[in-house]
Amino acid sequence: MTRLRVWDLPVRLFHWGLVGCVALAFYTMKTDGAPFIFPVDIHARGGYVLIGLLLFRWLWGLVGSRHARFRGFLYPPATMFDYARRLLRERPPIFAGHNPLGGMMVVVMLLSLTFQAASGLFLTDDIFFNAPLHGWVDRSTARTLAGLHHLNANLLLLLIAAHLLALVVHRLKGERLVRAMITGRKALAGEPEDDPAVGGPVRRIASPWLALAVIVIAALPVIWLWKA
Repeated sequence: MTRLRVWDLPVRLFHWGLVGCVALAFYTMKTDGAPFIFPVDIHARGGYVLIGLLLFRWLWGLVGSRHARFRGFLYPPATMFDYARRLLRERPPIFAGHNPLGGMMVVVMLLSLTFQAASGLFLTDDIFFNAPLHGWVDRSTARTLAGLHHLNANLLLLLIAAHLLALVVHRLKGERLVRAMITGRKALAGEPEDDPAVGGPVRRIASPWLALAVIVIAALPVIWLWKA
């Protein structure tokens, strides 16, 4: 059994920050929002933070650490189907980073969350709340975006359910993904197909200065939206 450092601190902070923002968003819209006086305002501010997190992840997927980069976990359809077949029939192949199905799910969820956060910037409740970019579109467009915002929220619930189910399936297969996202390290029973240089000189963790620069860039729209 080999323990390999896979997820760097920025990726882990992003992941759990995302969990918090999404949980807050659903809580403020699907319940009475207690104890918040104006749940819609809390919902919106959580969305602003979500935009910053998503911007960070899109950028980090391009310039970040080895297993955080999109090119490191996006695979052709044939590879995804083969992985799914082997997952159902036997013990699947070992991947240090996201497996082929997990990588696809990451991108789908990021796209859905990005649309959700972006569309929310144009909405209004016609009473107390107008989103920062509501005045940029006409009433018809705002209503269309509101409808799509609602539909995409239901899609997100399905994606979250699929994600949780995948965690259970992989735990039954012996892969502890939740622990890995907490500690940053994975326990691997063999040589991973996406990282054959286990124990070698390959740099898997990006520069902390690069991470800081990406965080600053991602924080700028959050600050602007918060003050808008």
